[in-house]
Amino acid sequence: MAESPENRLPAPDYRAASYLKSSPTLALCPPDQGLEVAFAGRSNAGKSSALNALTESSKLARTSKTPGRTQMINFFELDQYRRLVDLPGYGYAKVPEAMKIEWQKHLDEYLSGRQSLCGIVLLMDIRHPLKEFDLTLLNWAHSCQLPAHILLTKADKLKYGAAQKALMEVRKHCKAMPAVSVQCFSAPKGTGIPELTRQLNQWFSADFGLEETEEG
Repeated sequence: MAESPENRLPAPDYRAASYLKSSPTLALCPPDQGLEVAFAGRSNAGKSSALNALTESSKLARTSKTPGRTQMINFFELDQYRRLVDLPGYGYAKVPEAMKIEWQKHLDEYLSGRQSLCGIVLLMDIRHPLKEFDLTLLNWAHSCQLPAHILLTKADKLKYGAAQKALMEVRKHCKAMPAVSVQCFSAPKGTGIPELTRQLNQWFSADFGLEETEEG
C-alpha cells in the first residue's frame, strides 16, 4: 500500500534540536509517541561529538574527558513528533561493575520497550569495530527488524585506504542484515554528516498517524 504524502513529515531541521530531558529509567522517559532515533555505542566511540556535529552545536550533547559519564537516557527534541536519543555508553573499564549492570538494564528496557524507536545509529571506533556488545546490539536489531546505521567514527585517525578497508570489512560482516547500513564518519572533519542526515531523514519521514499523535 502506498504511503500517503499528507502523512509524511518533512525532513527535520537538526540545528533546531533542543535538550528535552534525561531519564534514568524507561518509566521516566517522555511519552512514547512520534518517532525516535537512538544513538548507541561504546563510551569512547564519540556519540556526543557526533550528535553535536549533526546539530551544528558544540554544547547540545555533553562531552566528557572521562568516557562513561553519561549515565542516563538523554532526549533531544527536533519538533513535536521527533526526537534524537543519546543512550548510555557501554563497556568502559573504569566504571564500577554494579553501575555497568544498572546501565545495561536501562538500555535493555529502552530498546525492548520503546514503541517510538524507528532506528538505531550504532557508533564504533573505526580502529576497533565490531566488539562484543556491538555485535549483540546488531543481532538484536536484526531479530527485531529494526533498521540500524553504523557510524565508523574517528575516520580521520586512519589514512583513506585503511578507512575504506575497515568500511568494507564491516559491510561484509553485515551483508546478511539488509536493514543495516555502514559509513565512515569524523565529527572534527565533518566527514559523513550528509550521509548520516540522509539516513535520518529517511527514518524520520516515515508514514505514521499524525492525527492520532496529535490527539494523544
